[in-house]
Amino acid sequence: MITASIVKELRDKTNAGMMDCKKVLTETNGDIEASIKLLRERGIMKAGKKSDRAATEGIITARVNGAATCGNLLEINCETDFVSRNENFQAFVAGIADKLAESEAKDHAAALAVPYGQDNIDNFVKEKVVELGENLQLRKYVRFDAAPGGVVASYIHLGGKVGVLLEVGTTKPETASNAAFQELIKDLTLHIAASAPKGLSRDDIPQDIVDTEKEIFRVRLLEQGKPENILENIIKGQLGKFFAESCFLEQGFVKDPDVTINQLLENKGKELSDTLTVTRFVRFGLGE
Repeated sequence: MITASIVKELRDKTNAGMMDCKKVLTETNGDIEASIKLLRERGIMKAGKKSDRAATEGIITARVNGAATCGNLLEINCETDFVSRNENFQAFVAGIADKLAESEAKDHAAALAVPYGQDNIDNFVKEKVVELGENLQLRKYVRFDAAPGGVVASYIHLGGKVGVLLEVGTTKPETASNAAFQELIKDLTLHIAASAPKGLSRDDIPQDIVDTEKEIFRVRLLEQGKPENILENIIKGQLGKFFAESCFLEQGFVKDPDVTINQLLENKGKELSDTLTVTRFVRFGLGE
């Protein structure tokens, strides 16, 4: 039996119509992931959008040291928007972010174990649950320590709904303090927040995701009546477009879509007489 709640869950994840959701759920015996795939194959939802509406409440925040050589990004969740806007909760998040910035915690497990108050961050969060009356969790934590010549930058968007941490490599010490370079890394973090790339380059896109995209392209083309003998060439072209939309270095820059991020880095590097390299980035979307 397909219940109203599972139909709503699928609709929240895909933004597809209620009847479309009910139909594919019936066809897949209530399998959410299979239904999402079916909706995509039929062109009813856009690829990669299923998590846009699936969000819990809370705050994403970041800290970068004064030398821009180290930074962290964290997400702390609560249950309601009411609590996320509460000054008490916001101060609680800021306190944890400051403590983690002072620590040497390299990953999520280490962050939870950082001493705080009478115990550690993990137990401090649990104690706060009793005070605020909602389930709270330090859901995600990432730290970047820049390689020699590297610069770390962060950006928080929509009052803590989206956060970005970025590392850019340089070959000249003076580049980091150059105003044009600082404007560039600001633009790059804004781009990541807006465009939500799935990876830095094609090597970062898991093969199972690529295989799923190819299968979806094939199903659509067959439904459109395309001959088998030309399918591979069309799929190759569509896959190239998928990579251009998904890989940070291949994406068109949000401020000038005709210029890819790779080209932007090359052009700015020539302007600064330096070689600029995006080493890594991470983007948190609240609840994703």
